[in-house]
Amino acid sequence: MHFVTIVGARPQFIKAAPLSAELRKLHTEYLVHTGQHYDDNMSDVFFRELNIPLPDRHLGVGSGSHGTQTAAMLVKIEKVLEEVRPDAVIIYGDTNSTVAGALAAAKMHIPVAHVEAGLRSFDRRMPEEINRVVADHLSTWLFAPSQVSVHQLAAEGIVKGVHDVGDIMADSVRLFAPLARQRSVVLDRLGLKPGGYFVATVHRAGNTDDAKHLAGILKGLSSAPKFVVLPLHPRTRAAIRRHGLESILTAKDGKLIIIEPLGYLDMLQLQQNAAAILTDSGGIQKEAYYLGVPCITLRDETEWVETVEAGWNRLVGADPQVIASAIADMALLSEPPHPPLYGDGYTAERIVEALWA
Repeated sequence: MHFVTIVGARPQFIKAAPLSAELRKLHTEYLVHTGQHYDDNMSDVFFRELNIPLPDRHLGVGSGSHGTQTAAMLVKIEKVLEEVRPDAVIIYGDTNSTVAGALAAAKMHIPVAHVEAGLRSFDRRMPEEINRVVADHLSTWLFAPSQVSVHQLAAEGIVKGVHDVGDIMADSVRLFAPLARQRSVVLDRLGLKPGGYFVATVHRAGNTDDAKHLAGILKGLSSAPKFVVLPLHPRTRAAIRRHGLESILTAKDGKLIIIEPLGYLDMLQLQQNAAAILTDSGGIQKEAYYLGVPCITLRDETEWVETVEAGWNRLVGADPQVIASAIADMALLSEPPHPPLYGDGYTAERIVEALWA
């Protein structure tokens, strides 16, 4: 079979790495990069580190409002599909690249395979929630990471083509965490000791677009008892300037270590040696779980509810006092059981088998 795979953002590069390698053993793949993430440390570094084949087509869409960005992607993806005429299109996750790929393919009657199907935050204010709902309802194959996702799809009337295959990011952690331990020198570069710091990431629009939310999160992080390493997403850096919050970053008594976004291997190494991880990212919540590191989620909800139920993840929102309390509580908790919530790290093989069937 001949597939077009559409990626455009950091999490999708990480998810595509194990599946592209497995897919190309039996099939042909035409890789399209929308350009949603375009800085070297948000895009190109992942292709170099994870041995992802270079894109066959780079659409160069760049940033913009949701409507502008998605519309530009839709026009350009449609032209690619008209030229390539694949048997199916593969999309990942919940970004604007995801929904644009789903719409373009579905309107041309090309089957869609959605990797990471069935996730729901039940918050329609999140653009990611809109993207994942639309993508699921347009897809032919729906590759769900857990039974919770399968049940959610069934509740929406989607049962045909649904496969519980586990989470593709478990494959990425299985493959690349040992490599990170061998190659990464990020701890030495930052002068950090294992267990002597926290890692944080903040990029969701619900946090960066709201000055009060962003200020609360930064204050909560800066009051932590250990240093907090914060690789600063371009969107977050711009929001800090826009909201006039630079003083929180530079406070002399603060614990924030601000750095540029990292490649995947450095980020994995930073995460797997952290005392805890604080994030609003769905992907990093999962990585924290796979690496056995406690997670504090800077949101009021999560798509990955199983990590909360297992005791490895805590939802705290953006209140600085609640964040500080959660950090303090985390140090007192005994390590809970760690069941394999999202498969065994061989999801790519099951996806390829389902596509071939």
